[in-house]
Amino acid sequence: MSSKKDNVTSNVEGILRGLGDLVQKLGNLAEKGEQLKRSGSFDIDTGGGKNTKAVYGFSVKMGLDGNQEVRVEPFGNVHRDEETGETTVQEVSEPLIDIIEESDHLLILAEMPGVADEDVHLELNGDILVLNAEKDSKKYHKEIVLPRLFDGKAMKSSCHNGILEIKLLM
Repeated sequence: MSSKKDNVTSNVEGILRGLGDLVQKLGNLAEKGEQLKRSGSFDIDTGGGKNTKAVYGFSVKMGLDGNQEVRVEPFGNVHRDEETGETTVQEVSEPLIDIIEESDHLLILAEMPGVADEDVHLELNGDILVLNAEKDSKKYHKEIVLPRLFDGKAMKSSCHNGILEIKLLM
């Protein structure tokens, strides 16, 4: 019986290692497109009849004028440890984030399925916005580096159907 468990563990580790490699290599792909998104999920048997959902994805973005630096932003709960190279599934997911600069405000959109207004906690520390949300088994965390300093009093947010909208007035 332990050999079956070892095979499952080995297969899961192989899948996670492959996902970690994929996320790392997306920087090369980013140069070929204006915006690209890919994501997926799968269940992992952690033993004892308990499953963990692994969610992974990435978004590749660059400016419309081609002058803005290309950004590859991973999201989900599959992460690779930089020091050990080991890929793990974590309890907390990083949401997919879009940042849009408007003439009078900065708009931040975060995709967090299953979350409502009362589940979201925002903290503004200088030019870093810390986003935390939790509802039942869904947990999200993201630290967002803003293009400049904002006044926390000029921040408004709302969450509808799992889409968090944050406006930071300029």
